[in-house]
Parts: sequence; structure tokens; C-alpha cells
Amino acid sequence: MGLLVSVKKAVKGFTLDVSWKIGNELAVLFGFSGSGKSLTLQVIAGLIKPDSGIITVNDSTYFDSARHIDTAPQQRSLGYVFQDLALFPHMTVRQNILFGAKGVPERETAERYREMIDAFYLNTLEKKRPSEISGGQKQRVAFARALMRRPDVLLLDEPFSALDTPLRIEMRAFLKDLRSTFQVPVVLVTHDATEAATLADSIVVYSDGTVIQSGTAADVFGSPTDERVNRLLAGQEHTLLALCAQFHR
Repeated sequence: MGLLVSVKKAVKGFTLDVSWKIGNELAVLFGFSGSGKSLTLQVIAGLIKPDSGIITVNDSTYFDSARHIDTAPQQRSLGYVFQDLALFPHMTVRQNILFGAKGVPERETAERYREMIDAFYLNTLEKKRPSEISGGQKQRVAFARALMRRPDVLLLDEPFSALDTPLRIEMRAFLKDLRSTFQVPVVLVTHDATEAATLADSIVVYSDGTVIQSGTAADVFGSPTDERVNRLLAGQEHTLLALCAQFHR
């Protein structure tokens, strides 16, 4: 059970050629900007069609070039939080969250909405618009919307990159609590080594469209197998290993 990705995709002189799988865990796609991490999320979500390969989630095949399977994005049981959050500015918090309920049976929508409002501490904000709430509150709205359909996998594309350091730390802790509460596999894109060490159950290291190392955070940070991984860590190995020990006991 889990997510399997094995795809190739050529885009404007860049070739993505990756293969990895995860179970019920928080997996981090880690690497420099432009290495293909966000492109991978778009391919998983069905926003970009691979040239070849296979994508499966649990017992469902979302893409298989050999069998001519390409499930429409709206039919994939995925939650997606974009880097810019993509909240609708003209909608209230309530309307933004309910937008994520498309496809949910009407009788279940109200119950799930209440669950999200309570889980993400948004009770007093339901009538406000995104411009009227804080950065951390916007983050929680985006997560609530992404989880309204109770997806099989949650995809996160650097959702904390625009936050200042104290709020980033707060949101990392929030994400770990979310994982504990909803037990949904998470794929998080980041090029922040501290974020990876703090959050990752497993890490998939990207460089130039390929996977150059994968494993637990302690394995990757403690025993880099490629000089490009060393460049990503930039001498932070001891600090990162300490974070791994602290947050993954």
C-alpha cells in the first residue's frame, strides 16, 4: 500500500526520470531548485502527463503508459497544497474549504467541513477572506481544503517557503500533528535541509531530474553516497543528524 512513481517526462530541454515508492509516511523530495521536485508533484496529480511510466496509489493505477491509463486529475484521490496556497481571494474561509468538497456526497459535506474547522482551529474565521487572516491561518485553510475529500495522498509543494522562521517552525509542528491525526501519506517538496531533517520519515534526493539517493533522513544525512548530496548539505551534517535524532525517536 502507498504511492509508487516511476515516470519519464521531457519538458523544454529538461528530462525528469525518477522511480521511488513510499508507504504511510511523510516523504520529502529534497534537492536544489529546478531539480524536478515540483514537476513530479504535477505529474502525480495529473496536471502534466508523463511520456512514459506508471503511477499507482494503493490499489488504483492513475497512470500506465503501457496500458494507456491516464486518470483525470479530478478523479485522483489526492490533496494538493501549492506553494502560493492558491486560495480564492473573493471567497470566505468557509467557501474556500468547501471548494475542496467537490465529489463528496452532500450528506457528508457538512460533517467533514465541521471536522476540518475544528481540526485546523478556524472556528472564528469562517466568514473572513484570505486578505483578512494571517499567513499561518491561510496555511491551515489550504490544508483543510486539501483534506476535505479525505485523499489517499497529500501533496505539498514548499507550502512554508514564504513564511518567516518562527511561523515555519510552528507549521512544521502542525504538519506532524496533522499526520498523526489523519494518517495520510504525505509527499513534501523542499530544498530546506532543516525542514527535511525535522519532518521526513524518508527522503528522496533529486538532482537534475533524477534520484541520486533515498532512505531515512538519518541514512541520507549520515551517509551521503553522492558528492551532490554533500553540496546540498553544505557542512550541516552534524546539525541535521541531531535534528533527526530529536524529531524521529
